[in-house]
Amino acid sequence: MRRLQRYFISGLLTLIPIWLVWIVFKFVFALLSGISQPVIAPITARLAAGDPQMLGWLAAPWVQTAIALVATLALIIVVGALARRVVGQRLLSWFEALIARIPLAKTVYGSARQLLDLLQTKPDGTQRVVLIDFPHRDMKSIGFVTRILLDEKTGQELAAVYVPTTPNPTSGYLEIVPTDQLTPTDWTVDQAMTFIISGGAVAPERIPFARKD
Repeated sequence: MRRLQRYFISGLLTLIPIWLVWIVFKFVFALLSGISQPVIAPITARLAAGDPQMLGWLAAPWVQTAIALVATLALIIVVGALARRVVGQRLLSWFEALIARIPLAKTVYGSARQLLDLLQTKPDGTQRVVLIDFPHRDMKSIGFVTRILLDEKTGQELAAVYVPTTPNPTSGYLEIVPTDQLTPTDWTVDQAMTFIISGGAVAPERIPFARKD
């Protein structure tokens, strides 16, 4: 029984990472294919109906899903290529001007755009990726400094720190922390994101946990 117990635990420890990879892959696959599915499905169904003998295989759901996935990836790559060219930048400027006329969309798009732009640069005099005492002093959380503020009464420097959650970094907390209580790191944004998404599995051997007072 003890041997079976050990085998069972070993089997679980072996299968759980594989299962998690499958869950993430399935989610991303469904998300990307779902974007183009409403357009691709009618087109492939029409082609299959026009020539059932030669193109009947296009009506298969898995074929439509695969084509939709490829189409979405191709669209993302094309948008990325255009964004690096003058034509794409003009189209993006036109789109942003259009969004700016819609109150709610302006707030959501503008906030997301500013956050992504901020994460690509370093604030003056402050490291972008830091550790803060959160949720209490004996624990640390990774945060991204998004802005430096001043206390209106004391003039003390404060940092607006975005603390993402694991494994989904798109949700999190916004903390206002005195800059002298930040623990700076030499991590890049990519390294910090990898650490967060992997649940700490992918990380440097050493981190600056102790803050210098």
